[in-house]
Amino acid sequence: MDDDASDWARVRAGDSVALAALFDRHEARLFRHACRLLTAREDAKDAVVIAFYELWRKRASVRLVDGSPLPWLLNTVSNSARNLERSSRRYRALIARAPEPRSTQIVTADETGVMAALRRLPAREQSVVVLTILEGYPDREAAQTLGIPVGTVKSRLARARTKLRDAMTTLEAS
Repeated sequence: MDDDASDWARVRAGDSVALAALFDRHEARLFRHACRLLTAREDAKDAVVIAFYELWRKRASVRLVDGSPLPWLLNTVSNSARNLERSSRRYRALIARAPEPRSTQIVTADETGVMAALRRLPAREQSVVVLTILEGYPDREAAQTLGIPVGTVKSRLARARTKLRDAMTTLEAS
């Protein structure tokens, strides 16, 4: 707890690194506490983050117990968990009251355009097109990501462009 006291003095002075040290020290315990109170892991993570955000925001008025903010954090996690659970309950009730959609027709994606042509490419050519053309990564970074040589990226990209160009020409002709 001596570590808490020294870190807390730095947090009060506005040191975010000290807050990170407190987070690293207490996050696991707070997460376990939140998991006992909530059903969704994501909500438990949110409750912990909210508690540390509030600790930072209210650092001038937080009262320590035996030199540690842990009791305050546990209480704040409990309050956040209750709020998250209440919000989730309201959301589920709202969804339950929502009217059923009038149309039972299933809407499917258009399979006649560029995306359909892209989906028809072999997976290794698709991944090169997605990384280089759609996401804008340079050839070298795409090669590192895929674990292949840069030359292979370039040749797959050339083949994919040819296939896509042919598919678009056929589509325009029809």
